[in-house]
Amino acid sequence: MAETSARLLRLLSLLQTPREWSGTELGERLEVTTRTIRRDIERLRDLGYPVEAAMGPAGGYRLVAGTAMPPLLLDDEEAVAMAVGLRTAAGQPVEGIGEASVRALAKLEQVLPSRLRHRVGALTSVTVPLTGPDGPVVDPGLLSVLASTAAGRERLRFAYRTGAGDEARRLVEPHSLVPAGRRWYLVAHDVDRDDWRIFRVDRIREPHPTGQRFRPRELPEADAAAFVKKKMYAMVPSYEVDATLRLPAADARARLDARADQIEPVDEHTSRLRGHVDTLPWLADRLIRLGCPFEVHGPPELVEHLREIAERVSRAAGGRFEEPTEVSGAPRGTA
Repeated sequence: MAETSARLLRLLSLLQTPREWSGTELGERLEVTTRTIRRDIERLRDLGYPVEAAMGPAGGYRLVAGTAMPPLLLDDEEAVAMAVGLRTAAGQPVEGIGEASVRALAKLEQVLPSRLRHRVGALTSVTVPLTGPDGPVVDPGLLSVLASTAAGRERLRFAYRTGAGDEARRLVEPHSLVPAGRRWYLVAHDVDRDDWRIFRVDRIREPHPTGQRFRPRELPEADAAAFVKKKMYAMVPSYEVDATLRLPAADARARLDARADQIEPVDEHTSRLRGHVDTLPWLADRLIRLGCPFEVHGPPELVEHLREIAERVSRAAGGRFEEPTEVSGAPRGTA
């Protein structure tokens, strides 16, 4: 029985290559008769593997797509190549496949023999990915630990460095990994604080699975991505903007790509901008590019930012600058 099972695994491994195999070829590879091959093919079909047979001299056996993906059988070189590829995908997240790469890597590393795990580790240790300047490098091994504990519903302890630089130990119930831009975030329930939190993975150190299982909790949002998005928006400062534009409302809406409720007409030549923004330099640039006089009533941070721009432009022009107008008591540039 053990010999038959081993032969079936070898047969399945051959069929997973993208080609057709004749019964004679398979018999020679496995050192059995073509009759035994036919019986083994029927056994694979009984187990749910969709093996297709083509008749004729050019025909043979091949594994086709079915309703479910069968287990993959990999030789040593294939396993190493897949592990390295998944680590690369995990360290360089691509929208839509990043988290799946981590889950697959966690499963693969769990069953890799020690000799192959050493080869993968040696190869990745001397491989330096080319990353963008605005994204921290995340250790794929750390992602694997986080993914494993989340999938296994196992509590996790780790050291965490906050944005202020403080170090703290955390005990969490991990829920999901969310890639956003070039950063990874762990969504988890903080046991000590009894609250849902997001943790930047590049700030996590010394992760230790505790072995303690937990019952899944319900997220306060529809999914982990929505939760991360809401938390990130909540951390971004918001400014209430109020400005008068020497521009008809229709023109101002078109140039600023704003909604009707954000820009209201004052008269046929003037409009009022009201709304909230989280990036003052962006708004200042858009206002200057309008090409019309404007007056900012608030917030004070925007007034100050415009004043700094006006001073830099004045210095760049060698002090020759048109007489400034007022922006709520401060110099106002007209563009």
